[in-house]
Amino acid sequence: MHLLTFRIADPAATAEAAAAPRLGARLDGDRVADLTALASAAGVRLPPDLLGLIRAGEPALAVVRELLAGSPATRPLAEVSLCAPLRPGKIVGVGLNYVEHVAESHRTLETDRELPDRPVLFGKPSTAVTGPGGPIPHNADLTKQLDWECELAVVIGAPAFRVAEAEALRHVFGYSIVNDISARDQRRSGQWFFSKGQDGYAPFGPVVVTADEIPDPQRLDLSLKVNGEPRQDSNTRHMLFGVARLIADISSGVTLEPGDVIATGSPSGVGAGMVPPQFLQPGDLVEATIERIGTLANPVVDAR
Repeated sequence: MHLLTFRIADPAATAEAAAAPRLGARLDGDRVADLTALASAAGVRLPPDLLGLIRAGEPALAVVRELLAGSPATRPLAEVSLCAPLRPGKIVGVGLNYVEHVAESHRTLETDRELPDRPVLFGKPSTAVTGPGGPIPHNADLTKQLDWECELAVVIGAPAFRVAEAEALRHVFGYSIVNDISARDQRRSGQWFFSKGQDGYAPFGPVVVTADEIPDPQRLDLSLKVNGEPRQDSNTRHMLFGVARLIADISSGVTLEPGDVIATGSPSGVGAGMVPPQFLQPGDLVEATIERIGTLANPVVDAR
């Protein structure tokens, strides 16, 4: 299933209906099923949002499958406004997780030349999350080196603490896209939190694809464009540490909870690695695409 959160963009909708986020599912033909309305019409209980659905576990997913099994009423995707699928409890970022990105980071960002022997982790606050079409803020008072990173997002479905790698994927609810926006000059000055964690620095979406539809997360093409021009092009098979290893490593000391997100690292092709370096500017459009999930598009806006 392709689960999402949306608001009604139909001009005929009431103000109250248009303002309230709703739980939905994307179906074939770019149609959206309103799971909130379907559950109400069927007289069944369903959590009102995706985070609640994840926490409710398999019984709630079974209700969703039943609601979608018939021919439910749907809306065209063009009539809804997509939101971030959920607001994670925490976002665990992974650095230097593709070989070629390690090389370009050493050349341009002064990181170590050697490949890491275990995952390099950092955090992004949930306030960094913005949804499809949400603005990426460019505050020239804080950065002049705003950069992009297309990353596979892993959404945790069941609590994980000290999980063995062989069992790790059982704790995954689904997969999405995170664009790990980074202020490179803030990192160089030692300000990791401002480099990775400013508001709007974690575009997330457009959907969460349940894990049953992506049995092997290490076989997904991913790419990124800026203003229609290709910048990144790779495949998750090139990760140094795959999804299962990341879950095992993180959960060795930190409990992963339902709704937490792991941003699994960026391939090469970031702006800092270009010759000469190129960075995002107000007016740019960034499009991150991952096979079987979709495209996450966000404009860069002047935030001064």
